[in-house]
Amino acid sequence: MRLVLLAVGTRMPAWVNDGFSEYQKRMPPEMRLELEEIPLPKRGKADTASLIRSEAELIRKRLDKYPAARVVALEVKGRALDTPALSRKLGALKDIGQDLVLLTGGPDGLCPALSASADEQWSLSNLTLPHPLVRVLLAEQLYRGWTLLTGHPYHR
Repeated sequence: MRLVLLAVGTRMPAWVNDGFSEYQKRMPPEMRLELEEIPLPKRGKADTASLIRSEAELIRKRLDKYPAARVVALEVKGRALDTPALSRKLGALKDIGQDLVLLTGGPDGLCPALSASADEQWSLSNLTLPHPLVRVLLAEQLYRGWTLLTGHPYHR
């Protein structure tokens, strides 16, 4: 099973790359965590709605590589999961051999149409989180979910 984070934005600060990498290394081979960065479109004089639509097109092209995956858009107004629920979802997907692709937008969020086309929308918090932080937080929670599934003592 693959867990793929499709994230808009490149050139993250070292602490973001280091944090994500730390949890990525901890994931087992049967539930490997991957990151695909999608470059931000040129900001220029384009309006926000156009930029978000451009980002959505870039994400859709990447999604073509995962036709059978469960797609989840990370949204502030998505469904809030606690760690046990996330762990159960990971376990169910692993049992059926389905990959999970998680979408996170750039500074302006995800295109509403793209988010609506996802299989689910999850919220990591009611707070608006900076998109670099989302990478680290998500990686840690995926790792925590796996540890809960396997009885590893990390999740107490």
